[in-house]
Amino acid sequence: MAETGKSRTWLITGSSTGFGRLLAEEVLKAGENVVATARKVEQVVDLEHKYPSQALALPLDVTKQEQVDSAVTQTLERFGRVDVLVNNAGYGVTGAIEEVSDAELEPMYEANVFGLLRVTRAFLPQFRKQRSGHILNLSSIGGLAASPGWGLYQSTKFAVEGLSEALAQEVAPLGIRVTIIEPGPFRTDFLGRSGVEAAKRIEDYSSTADNARRYRSDQHGRQPGDPLKAVQAMIEVVNSSNPPLRLLLGAGALKRVRQKMEAWQKEMAAWEPVTVGADFPEGK
Repeated sequence: MAETGKSRTWLITGSSTGFGRLLAEEVLKAGENVVATARKVEQVVDLEHKYPSQALALPLDVTKQEQVDSAVTQTLERFGRVDVLVNNAGYGVTGAIEEVSDAELEPMYEANVFGLLRVTRAFLPQFRKQRSGHILNLSSIGGLAASPGWGLYQSTKFAVEGLSEALAQEVAPLGIRVTIIEPGPFRTDFLGRSGVEAAKRIEDYSSTADNARRYRSDQHGRQPGDPLKAVQAMIEVVNSSNPPLRLLLGAGALKRVRQKMEAWQKEMAAWEPVTVGADFPEGK
């Protein structure tokens, strides 16, 4: 296990609810410093009141570069460094690929992908200077295995998976670690007020993509995942001397990935002659 005696500083985006809020509370209880950020700072300022020497509450809309830059400046002024960056801010839009409009899609990409990139890029110079740091990027089981009705949301998480995997290789020689967090269904607000449904409905998708809408209404508050156990797992990863690149959370997530891997192996084997036949003959 990594040393935990020293007081680290965590910056967590989207700290007002869900994983972000619980993680901030658990880290503060452990005696470490937290920069709790949210679009509406009044939703996290109570943490600063409860932990005046450890917590800093900041307004941060990850789609606004000036707020990102300000968060970096204020974090370093207050604590001198940041040890753990948790890119948690984001949300999901439900609807078929054809149903989700550009007006519904683009803000989701701004938050889930470009916002994550803005915050990460802003803190990387400090991590490089320190030759240390750990970045946790919140993805989803949907970043590994897509399903009808969630495709465009899941495409943002597929993007997070790819950029995180590359980033991990770029920064590893500099002493910086990256872990992708991949939860299955957890009992947060994701299916409730944190999500958006496409306004357009197309009847032809009633038996496929529309199941995602029904899932939202039927499963909200009934998800099997325990959010507190999830954030405790995130802390365990940060404390580890050998953290994983990817951390699946929940039995459902593990099952879905295994099913996808098995299906993919069968498909690759069935099409292997076509795959390898696409090259020039050896020696040509």
